[in-house]
Amino acid sequence: MTDTVTTKTRLLLEAEEFDDHGGWLLDSQFEIQMGSPYLLAHGLGRPVEDAVTTVEIPESAEYTVWVRAKDWVPSHSPGRFTVSVGGTTMPIELGANGEDWMWQDAGTVALAAGSTELRLHDLTGFDGRCDAIYLAADGSTPVDGANEAAIAWRREMRGLPTEPVDGGEYDVVVVGGGIAGCAATLSAARLGAKVALIQDRPFLGGNASKEIGLSPRGEAGPLIQEIADRNEDGDIAAQAIFDADPNIDLFLESRIYDVATEGRRLVSVDARASRTGVETRFRAPVFIDTTGGAILGQIAGAELLSGQEGRDEYGEPRAPEQGDGMHHGNTVFFRTRIGDEPSEFPDVPWATEISKDYANLSGQLSQPGVENTPGPRPGQPADADPVFDFNEAPAGTNPMMAFPATHFWEYGQWLDLQAEAERVRDHLLRALYGTFSNVKRLDPEHYSNLEFDWVAHVPAQGEFVRYRGEHVLTEVDIREHTEFHDAVARNDGAFCLHYPFEPGESEYDFRLKDWVWDTRDDKPYAIPLRCLMSISFDNLLMAGKHISVTHVAGSSVKLMGNGGQHGAAVGITAYLCAEHGTDPRGIYDSYLGELQRLATEMTGCGHLHLPEPPPTARQIAERHAQAVVDGDHETAGAALYGRSFKDFTAAGGTLPTDASGWEIVAERADLTWQEFTTRYDTPGGAIDIVNRWHLLVGEWQLTDASMAEANAEIS
Repeated sequence: MTDTVTTKTRLLLEAEEFDDHGGWLLDSQFEIQMGSPYLLAHGLGRPVEDAVTTVEIPESAEYTVWVRAKDWVPSHSPGRFTVSVGGTTMPIELGANGEDWMWQDAGTVALAAGSTELRLHDLTGFDGRCDAIYLAADGSTPVDGANEAAIAWRREMRGLPTEPVDGGEYDVVVVGGGIAGCAATLSAARLGAKVALIQDRPFLGGNASKEIGLSPRGEAGPLIQEIADRNEDGDIAAQAIFDADPNIDLFLESRIYDVATEGRRLVSVDARASRTGVETRFRAPVFIDTTGGAILGQIAGAELLSGQEGRDEYGEPRAPEQGDGMHHGNTVFFRTRIGDEPSEFPDVPWATEISKDYANLSGQLSQPGVENTPGPRPGQPADADPVFDFNEAPAGTNPMMAFPATHFWEYGQWLDLQAEAERVRDHLLRALYGTFSNVKRLDPEHYSNLEFDWVAHVPAQGEFVRYRGEHVLTEVDIREHTEFHDAVARNDGAFCLHYPFEPGESEYDFRLKDWVWDTRDDKPYAIPLRCLMSISFDNLLMAGKHISVTHVAGSSVKLMGNGGQHGAAVGITAYLCAEHGTDPRGIYDSYLGELQRLATEMTGCGHLHLPEPPPTARQIAERHAQAVVDGDHETAGAALYGRSFKDFTAAGGTLPTDASGWEIVAERADLTWQEFTTRYDTPGGAIDIVNRWHLLVGEWQLTDASMAEANAEIS
């Protein structure tokens, strides 16, 4: 029985709390934008089974039935459904009023006190959606919208507290359960940190999850491979690993909606459980954002990057001459199959408005982890060899566009991928339904048996906004393999740049205009810690495609295996923060070597482009002594330059060029210098030379020298 709260003769029934969802899917992706999770009748053109629940009617009366629904294609209303209350089907078809999300009066019904059944009945199989049902016998109307007033009203109607419950304090809170978030969680926990991982979906993996199914590309290594190993049902292994780790508390289907800050620090995050509406507050000294969309930064007001940088900003060869607001879009994955018998597909004029005459279903995801699969198109037999041919590209076009890439089904590059996320997903669904219809209609000989096997209702997320860190990684950094003293991760992979049509440029706006796959030199490159630290908040780390990079650099960094390497690095950083009682800046300043060692050990990936640390004064003194013994007068003499050389020789000093060996027999230091006494073995006996080194312009330089016997030290 659905849990609900009554206020006299008013009842709110959230669709996500139905006892039996039937064939309807819980869709919580857009709750921040539209106000709540909802049930989605995602039947691919075939009506889904009813969603059913039972509620307690407090008092016999005539109730007005309000339903919050959406007509997702107002000109055609493809997502129609009805509601039955107490065995009475309300006379109004929902999802057919030409409006976006809103409460609709579905009619009145006389109900007796006691248990009664509510039922959602899908009429089309084309993504009807129901948010909630409100029963009122007192003439009241429900509060609409996604603002604080509407949220407060829902809390009251559901009997939820006005303030979040205390979720406790952790060493680190990780927000976002994709590959990057899983790597951050596991690396921190295995070192001993107590971790809360908050994930807004029912599965882990993000774009690699069983809901979407992409493979983690880029730099992998054993840690990422362990996390991303797939079970028979396509799910990745991460959840089973986490469930067995006492240092990890996993909160699935929980979405961050608020962040508390004090100055330059995040103090807590608030998450709302999708199925129950319960709100929980999590506290930690360090937070890691692995959402892919800089969610914590957007809420907290961190400085962010977006769009394409102009070429003159960082000197990137692949950047456009002028910067603009274009970013990568989202993609809906799918697969088809040939059934045993002919199958009908409804007329979908509301879908072909988007697809036009497009009729090529290549770019399928044939199973989790196997993407970029060719698909049906008119004139091609269903059992045709699926191998693609670059020569199929039309003359004068990029032959790469002949590749059956899943990401060619992409939309939203000119839109706000968060504020307009539902619109972007729905546009791609219409494009797919329309294209599918075209293929069946244009080639019934080959495709009368064609069916959809699966169409994701959760799109793969593209790069949208990025954090600004203390360093912004550029295309030049990647191509030239810039050496960073604070390198903590190794990344790999091509520049994968998606270019959409300009608005209005093409009738196929759901397809890419062009694609660049630039493998550069195929060598790994380094990611510095400064790209993983928010410039705005001292205790906010990030990993994944929203780290501090340019758009061009991000087209390689975005690969999920790469994000996993960032995740491991920041997870280790968070552990070290707890271990040493400091923040990420403190790790950078004082414990960088420890972080780099642990990151290399845990990821199994050596940090190829980590430069050698600068030599110490003693190491330089030893090299100088060896040069004297080796007879390398040029090197030995070069250290004694300018005044120091003149004063050394004027005091009777000579380099013992006939020495056969050396050792440092004494050393002392002050704040600004280090001094060594080097004893040389010569045919005439031991000679001691005192040499003093100062750190000047980042290098140790010999500024004073004297023969110890003459006590002629130069100062």
